[in-house]
Amino acid sequence: MERRTFSPRRGDINREWFIVDAEGQTLGRIATQIASILRGKTKPMFAPHIDVGDFVIVVNAEKIKVTGKKETDKFYYSHSNYPGGLRKQSVRDVRQTHPERILEAAVRGMLPRNTLGSEQFKKLKVYAGPEHPHKAQQPKELAV
Repeated sequence: MERRTFSPRRGDINREWFIVDAEGQTLGRIATQIASILRGKTKPMFAPHIDVGDFVIVVNAEKIKVTGKKETDKFYYSHSNYPGGLRKQSVRDVRQTHPERILEAAVRGMLPRNTLGSEQFKKLKVYAGPEHPHKAQQPKELAV
């Protein structure tokens, strides 16, 4: 009897849609669970070299919680590639302008840094308020 390692094919992958309410949730704790769903680690057919993950919709991202003094002491950096072009914003500033970027940055840091990670990150949909345009996908409520 010959045994072979199972490797999922495109036809085997069945993607589902989940919705997560981030109101009152701690940033890192919710981000780890979202990242594992995006990667497909919650499925029995998980393979690290194939994208088998599900779609995740996050609502109320503006009400996500950070602990300690991270609101003022944690910074997001960007550079314009010009001399002196380093910019930094605190969590408080990002929350006022683009609150969904806080969760997106946390989840992106937990995904692989290659094209597979980019594909997985595209399945994350984050919205600042309680409304989202994905009602037709009939997302399942996910308790985090």
